[in-house]
Amino acid sequence: MQQFSLCFGKVKKDCLKFIKSQETKADKFKNKDKMIKSFLIPLCFWISKKAEKKKPYFVGLAGGQGTGKTTISSLIKIILIKYFKLNVFRISIDDFYKTRKERINLSKKVHPMLLTRGVPGTHDINMILSFFRKAKSRKFKRLRLPTFNKAIDDRSKKKKWYIINKRPDVIIFEGWCVGAKSEQNSTLKKNINSLEKTKDQKQIWRKYVNQQLKLKYKNLYTQLNCLIYLKAKNFSLLQKWRLKQERKLWVKSNIKSNSKIMSRKDVINFMQTYQRITQNMFKNMPKYASIIFNLNSNHQIKSAVYKKK
Repeated sequence: MQQFSLCFGKVKKDCLKFIKSQETKADKFKNKDKMIKSFLIPLCFWISKKAEKKKPYFVGLAGGQGTGKTTISSLIKIILIKYFKLNVFRISIDDFYKTRKERINLSKKVHPMLLTRGVPGTHDINMILSFFRKAKSRKFKRLRLPTFNKAIDDRSKKKKWYIINKRPDVIIFEGWCVGAKSEQNSTLKKNINSLEKTKDQKQIWRKYVNQQLKLKYKNLYTQLNCLIYLKAKNFSLLQKWRLKQERKLWVKSNIKSNSKIMSRKDVINFMQTYQRITQNMFKNMPKYASIIFNLNSNHQIKSAVYKKK
């Protein structure tokens, strides 16, 4: 505990500065000190013990939409750099979305719903696998990785991409479907919301998404060294948090006419494309995640469960 207090003293200023950058006047974080001291610092001690300097340690961080993945992964990065002096790179699976043009082609070839970014099948998995492979290479060379601009629903221009000059000790790979597993074909038959019922009557979309999870994504996720899961109580709570997130995007963005920021109705429809996999993750992730952070309805971590891994 003394170690945790010492660490807290060294990282507190930087962590609170980052949290402040994420807040808006209407939306302030509560119990910040407790989250950092009681949950994130112990997690960073756990990670630092497992990270070896010879090759990157891959941390998967998953959680439904609006659970705070970006905030938590960014704070983990700050603590690991500041206190443990590790070289840490953080990226979201969202940054590897296929371009809008690629998704238009996919929507024509397979199913119209694949134009909507989000589900497995809408990411450039080959690009992620290439990044993982190059990051592990002994002959590490400078890497450029994409960033995705959700306000325009397309990949950013190359001048805004990430640049990694030195091989990281820890790579935090976060995303809503990170670590998700495929389901049985028999359970795909039952519609779970109005979107599936009206737009995927022949089950082409959901079968395609499930097949992606079964093959390419499974191969990707087996390369993660550990998996942290932010577990919310239910799907309706995630919808509430996701709407809040979109409002923050409105506040922080310079709204332009071509902006793809979503209305309330858009968010509800958008989240229906996530619902099937998210609900399966609620049920299954606690069985195989390395660490589960249970979230309360106020968006705060209320408990942590560490599995032996």
